[in-house]
Amino acid sequence: MNQEELFKNIISHSKEYGFIFQSSEIYDGLSAVYDYGQMGAELKKNLREFWWKSMVQMHQNIVGIDSAIFMHPTTWKASGHVDAFNDPLIDNKDSKKRYRADVLIEDHIAKILAKADKEVEKAAKKFGETFDEALYRQTNGRVVEYTSKAAEIENRFKTALENNQLEEVRNIIIDCEIVCPISGTKNWTEVRQFNLMFSTQMGSVSEDAGTIYLRPETAQGIFVNFLNVQKTGRMKIPFGIAQTGKAFRNEIVARQFIFRMREFEQMEMQFFVRPGTEAQWYTYWKTTRMKWHQALGFGENKYKFHDHLKLAHYAKDACDIEFEFPFGFKELEGIHSRSDFDLKQHEIHSGKKLQYFDPELNESYVPYVVETSIGLDRLFLAVMSQAYREEKLEDGSSRVVLGLPFALAPIKVAILPLVNKDGLPEKAEELVNLLKFDYNVSTEAKDAIGKRYRRMDAIGTPYCITVDYETLETNTVTLRNRDTMAQERVKVENLKSILAGELSIATLLEKC
Repeated sequence: MNQEELFKNIISHSKEYGFIFQSSEIYDGLSAVYDYGQMGAELKKNLREFWWKSMVQMHQNIVGIDSAIFMHPTTWKASGHVDAFNDPLIDNKDSKKRYRADVLIEDHIAKILAKADKEVEKAAKKFGETFDEALYRQTNGRVVEYTSKAAEIENRFKTALENNQLEEVRNIIIDCEIVCPISGTKNWTEVRQFNLMFSTQMGSVSEDAGTIYLRPETAQGIFVNFLNVQKTGRMKIPFGIAQTGKAFRNEIVARQFIFRMREFEQMEMQFFVRPGTEAQWYTYWKTTRMKWHQALGFGENKYKFHDHLKLAHYAKDACDIEFEFPFGFKELEGIHSRSDFDLKQHEIHSGKKLQYFDPELNESYVPYVVETSIGLDRLFLAVMSQAYREEKLEDGSSRVVLGLPFALAPIKVAILPLVNKDGLPEKAEELVNLLKFDYNVSTEAKDAIGKRYRRMDAIGTPYCITVDYETLETNTVTLRNRDTMAQERVKVENLKSILAGELSIATLLEKC
């Protein structure tokens, strides 16, 4: 199965098993807007909890807030979103399709670097243990040619973006002979900037209504509450403020299922530090956040850092943690050293001081900020992409299984009476009542036990507990592991202790 087929299967599986539905589907749907079904809502909640606990519960100097979606419109003037929250867009005249110009160029650069990586991989296989990758990359003619070409395009692109030279961005697309994926032609329009914020009106009558915006990010709610949190929480630098919540962007080029949507959820943390220490905290959070992702157990090779080609004028450093989705390595989380730009901008526009008095230095200053920002929907897609697998079994049959980390599974335990009679359903209900205070538990009696196992495998349920006739005699049950399909007989009184060691979110937090 190639990556395109895998992606299609994941989308189909997400709908079939109640993870994700197209929004307003009975009305033919709403483009780039999705609803989370009964399984998706549980998985999303568990991912959010994993992030929240790793940030807030595991750090004594980080607290969480929940700010409003609606904010005073001057907030977005101060943050720069009113004037500069734009995407460079370009249309292909033949296909009538619209693209982000920066994505077209970055994808082209990635293809060139992939050729260099392929040459390195071939050499590594050829030379084995004696292979020196660093030396090979410096000396091999083809590899040097590919990397030099990619660097040249990167530098040219970076300069064009920094100077807002949209015509030069188009020239790069033309010179690189980048074609439309649909039409295959190079018949491009001019590049234009498009503001991504949704606006609406607040007020009881139209003449009194004022324009406000749906927030395009959750970070500004943290910045405007900086002093409120610092004073009421008696927080000392360095400290962080975390938040999760919905954000809205009028994406013209929304694509790739839930990867890029118009309504999405962010999980952000702003870490306030003493000026001059931001570099060390930027490095700290890069390392810490990568370790958090790898705690999911998907393999180190699935992640990589990507340094930004274009830094915002206020930024000191910025990078993305990219994940290998079925459609390639794409941004999953951003880590940014934002200097003191945000707080100073809000000082200017509000006329209020947003400073911290440092008792160690006996002086006041505007803190610098290191930000971590991850899209919960993208994380959801990354987890589904990696967890979905189709397996051929020894008996010749096959199964689809979601290999989710046990602590994140929507349903932790399925309690299945072998048959729907003779007191077995009643005994199963007893076990539901025993475990439901600790876990999301399901019970089902319809169909053969094998079919029920397969349904539970397909939604990622870690354990199935089978209640049979022996259960009534010995008070023991069969415990089946999703991944190994191994079954063991255990006493009912031992179930809680066995499951606690496997299903607790602490098993993930300990790896962070």
